[in-house]
Amino acid sequence: MTTSFGPDAGSTHPRAALMTVAAALCLLAAAGPSGVEPLAMTEVAPGVFVHQGAIAEPAPDNRGDTANMGFIVGDSGVAVIDTGGTPELGRRLREAIAARTDREPVIVINTHMHPDHVFGNAAFADVPIAGHANLRDALAARQDVYRQRLTDELGAGASAGIPRVRVDRPVAGEVRIDLGNRLLVLTAHPTAHTNNDLTVFDRKTGTLFAGDLLFIDHLPVVDGNALGWLSVIDGLERVPAIRAVPGHGPAMVDWPGALDAERRYLTVLVEGVRRVLTAGGSIQEAVAHVVEGERDRWLLFDAYNPRNVTATFAELEWE
Repeated sequence: MTTSFGPDAGSTHPRAALMTVAAALCLLAAAGPSGVEPLAMTEVAPGVFVHQGAIAEPAPDNRGDTANMGFIVGDSGVAVIDTGGTPELGRRLREAIAARTDREPVIVINTHMHPDHVFGNAAFADVPIAGHANLRDALAARQDVYRQRLTDELGAGASAGIPRVRVDRPVAGEVRIDLGNRLLVLTAHPTAHTNNDLTVFDRKTGTLFAGDLLFIDHLPVVDGNALGWLSVIDGLERVPAIRAVPGHGPAMVDWPGALDAERRYLTVLVEGVRRVLTAGGSIQEAVAHVVEGERDRWLLFDAYNPRNVTATFAELEWE
């Protein structure tokens, strides 16, 4: 299935003749026409832009900016891949798009349901949203919890304006989107990081937006199942990409070597939990000891390894 989008007219900006007016316009331009500061972006390949989020938990000092997001510019329009963890970040992403092209967003693609990747959708209410066929139900089941957590982390204003779940174009299997002289391949994957992981491959530049199927430096987070994730990794490494954009980590990494550290961690996790189960050990013993050798290789290890071990213990207990 291929979806095509028609061209949209761009916007123009007036010139000021007087120096004082020009100076004022320069200040406005820095903040964007709506007064919102555009996100910093890196062009990782021609027409492919990425914003790198902090490797940290959402907090006032980072304003919830903890996940990578980006956009791809075609002749007919722009595809947005993930929108950040707050409506404010979504608005800043939209300003960054406007600062680099007169083409309008024609599709927002969410790589999975986690709030650091989707709550910025509030800034794209006029744009269709694509996601895994499981995304809508999975996010709907947790959205109220996610909103409350965001309020607790950043204050009540951070969650203002977050809409109810919307997935206009559910993806099961594979879908192709034609942006105009630019074909994107959207692939829905079996349960891995979550049960609703989606990747976006730009065939023109060989760039793969891997979402949270790829963590770099940030400890991988198992919210689906570890065995499924390892299986998906085996398939992902066959994607003929040159570079990848991880969900967390640098704006760009080489492909497929970037998968190696994540595969190692998940393999050690599975093997360690199996050893505890075989020895008749408890889940508490598993949490205390499994994967400890990986501690110094990852950021946020203590925040996420206990839950990864717990989830994997439950996954493997009856295999």
